[in-house]
Amino acid sequence: MQAEDAELDAFRKGVHCAALLEAWPQPWRLDHRESTRNALKYRRGTGEILIVNHEGRGWWDPQGAAKGDVFDLVQYLDPNLNFGQVRRELRRVVGAVPAFPEISFGAGETGPGMPVPLRWGRRRRLHHGSPVWNYLTATRHLPGDVLDAAAEADVLREGPYGSAWFAHRGDGGAVTHVEIRGRVFKGSLRGGTKTLFRLPGAASPCRRLAIAEAPIDALSLAAIENIRADTLYSATGGGMGPATLRLIEHLLRRLAPLPGACVAGASDANPAGERYAARHAELAAAAGVPFERLRPPIGTDWNDVLQIGGEVGK
Repeated sequence: MQAEDAELDAFRKGVHCAALLEAWPQPWRLDHRESTRNALKYRRGTGEILIVNHEGRGWWDPQGAAKGDVFDLVQYLDPNLNFGQVRRELRRVVGAVPAFPEISFGAGETGPGMPVPLRWGRRRRLHHGSPVWNYLTATRHLPGDVLDAAAEADVLREGPYGSAWFAHRGDGGAVTHVEIRGRVFKGSLRGGTKTLFRLPGAASPCRRLAIAEAPIDALSLAAIENIRADTLYSATGGGMGPATLRLIEHLLRRLAPLPGACVAGASDANPAGERYAARHAELAAAAGVPFERLRPPIGTDWNDVLQIGGEVGK
């Protein structure tokens, strides 16, 4: 029994989840551009994503609720394996070093050591006629009143080279993460923690929570709906990590007692979007809040709908 316990402890300390993914028969590949030292994004096939965290000792599925340690990861990758077979798989990779240390995460990933809130605070507020304004109005077809509302809520600022910066804020209002979109660049500031991008309607409190994937999609839905006063337009930035889930659950607890409360799952019209919407529905059901699926009727996302000129559909 002691030898068995020692081996299990060796697995916990000596197996890096990233090394396991890279050595799997259908290997996963690191998405370097969207990874940080503390959150390694691995992809496989079409739409499969896993995040390795806790210095390689943990992982989670940003498109679902699965997470855990190396033992859970093996059974996630092959649910047919019993625990003895899981141990055999882990023996193959004890002490194995993942490929990612060969890739340099340079100082530029967080700027000159500057925290995300400070970098955000140094960016200029959105103003009419700027390169960012022109990109969002001419290329993305976002109307000026929606951009003015986003600027007023201080969730949209101007980055370098005509890029738009979208802020995720925690429950206390602090900036926790910044997504970046431009004509030729898509990414985010390194070092932050995704929570939610949020654009509130005029009513307080809002009785409807619309959850899109990207901030531009949330703003596009707001434009299509003429910024419904009762709606908090939000975006998760794709997959929902622990901080995002905690914030959504917190918002739902506040929403639940309100008459006419509703959650609108406004994720993309594709398989990943359907998985996100199913997760939104689970969260709403757990909080006792009615749920509706808002599916883009044309194109893939709400910005497609805005550009093509469609109507809101379910």
